Amino acid sequence: MYLSVNHVEVRYAGNQGPAIDGVSLQLKAGQIGVLIGPSGCGKTTLLRAIAGLQPVTSGQIQLSGRVVSQDCFTEPPEKRRMGMVFQDYALFPHLSVAANIAFGLHGQPPAAKAQRIEEVLHLVGLEGEKDRFPHELSGGQQQRVALARALAPKPDLLLLDEPFSNLDVDLRERLAMEIRNILKAANATALFVTHDQLEAFAIGDVIGVIQEGHLHQWADAYHLYHRPASRFVAEFIGHGVFIPGVRFVSQGHVHVQTVLGDLSDSDLASGSEGEGTQACDVLLRADDIVHDDAAPVQAEILRKAFRGSEFLYTLRLKSGETVMAHVPSHHDHTLGEWIGIRAEVDHVVTFDRLV
Repeated sequence: MYLSVNHVEVRYAGNQGPAIDGVSLQLKAGQIGVLIGPSGCGKTTLLRAIAGLQPVTSGQIQLSGRVVSQDCFTEPPEKRRMGMVFQDYALFPHLSVAANIAFGLHGQPPAAKAQRIEEVLHLVGLEGEKDRFPHELSGGQQQRVALARALAPKPDLLLLDEPFSNLDVDLRERLAMEIRNILKAANATALFVTHDQLEAFAIGDVIGVIQEGHLHQWADAYHLYHRPASRFVAEFIGHGVFIPGVRFVSQGHVHVQTVLGDLSDSDLASGSEGEGTQACDVLLRADDIVHDDAAPVQAEILRKAFRGSEFLYTLRLKSGETVMAHVPSHHDHTLGEWIGIRAEVDHVVTFDRLV
């Protein structure tokens, strides 16, 4: 593994509990990792520990096979060969684009420095902007300059701390995909912090969901969405609700009896078949519920949100449970109207029933 974080704990003086509590994750060379979670969950603290800006109280951080942090030892940031892109870009306003990029290339011969500046400007698509100053650029262009400056010294690991937080929503998702393409073209290994799921899905090969210092799951976006490892991940990622069910395993597959009918998982269940049945809460995503006027199950429209090509409906069943559904926007029903729905669930996700 290129970056290896093993059972890391970080504590701040005066705080009773740890800010980071036993986190372990691995990042392969050339991968883009993302840390996501609510404000104050510890994701930026973990990034600072990896950067060498925050000592760890236990556990170990390794980069490219060498130990850079452990209890009583913190290798200085400048020796870690890491690049960092900050929320505010931290560009020097009095320096041109080329001079900003050159800042991290001190000590190199002028010809080599000029060549590397041209290389990274081409990489980020700003070849014609090298003589301009930061205030003459758009927010997206400033972001690419900050990225070019961080990539110029060819760091072993690139760290990005909510780099799109100052940009408008439409630009953020588009720029996230552009940054992913740039990082892949540079074969860079990167770790990215955000609180925005669309950004995380657009840029990450692997995503870690953090809550109160705990890493709940470290997986690709597909598994976070369809195979959440905890109730928190299930609730935090995507639109979904829980309804009560009765779970049992038969012929290697999970089956759940619900008010929407019997649900069966397309994948084999892990472990051996359990005996009997078990009360559970079953996760239903908005894309698990299909609008079907011929369906026997009816639901009342409580809320609807227009999303362009579709509505996100919040629906109440006659039994009182609430579900959500993505419905094509030409199905423009009114609030209070009853519509037919059915469940189409490939991945049945259940958790123990909350008392």
